[in-house]
Amino acid sequence: MTDARSAAWDAYSQSKPQRRQTNAKGENTWFNWTQYADHGPGAELLALNPGDTALDLGCGAGGNLAHLATLGVKAVGVDISAKQLDKARERWPDVDGMELHQGEALAYLGETFTVFDAMFSVFGVAWFTDPALLLPVVHATLRPGGVFAFSQRPPVEGCYGCQASYIPRGPDEDPAIVKRWDYRPDTWCSLLKGYGFPEVTATVLLAPEQDKRTTGTLLVRAVRGDHAHPL
Repeated sequence: MTDARSAAWDAYSQSKPQRRQTNAKGENTWFNWTQYADHGPGAELLALNPGDTALDLGCGAGGNLAHLATLGVKAVGVDISAKQLDKARERWPDVDGMELHQGEALAYLGETFTVFDAMFSVFGVAWFTDPALLLPVVHATLRPGGVFAFSQRPPVEGCYGCQASYIPRGPDEDPAIVKRWDYRPDTWCSLLKGYGFPEVTATVLLAPEQDKRTTGTLLVRAVRGDHAHPL
């Protein structure tokens, strides 16, 4: 199953161009939570300081990770797709402070000895992993008071829980199918509080007014409580 998922995300990688050289402000690196360019909040949601350590769950081509590294954060990324990580190394060869790992996020979280100051997922692992499996290990690997934040598309009304995502492959191949988990904002708040994150906000950011698309971005931010939570 891991090989099939890796191949699916390798195929996805080939369909996406590299991040732009600069954004609308002329910045070489930047943080983007949404599927729209130059839209929404930035890295401030993670409440990180220079010297802190952050983990990107499903770092892809590394754009958000590179930005954190330029802020003096130890920026660690894990992704199941080797091709995505190749793109990260190609796009950001001169950025110090980035550490990339290839493999399953749950396996990495179960093996690491690092306690992170923040973890995040931008249309990544938090969307494509059963929260019953992910949230306990995120809680266990995040320092008390640390931030866990993620973004993804909002759910289609009435389609909640485990859903199917279809990733295009070659012209002569059927799409790859991967699972994703969709919930309403209030459900995410309840889930996270149940796993030891007492401070949670979950909102849908509307698409930019000038964009013809209408789908917003679900953005969830949670703060880990002071007490250990049993796995």
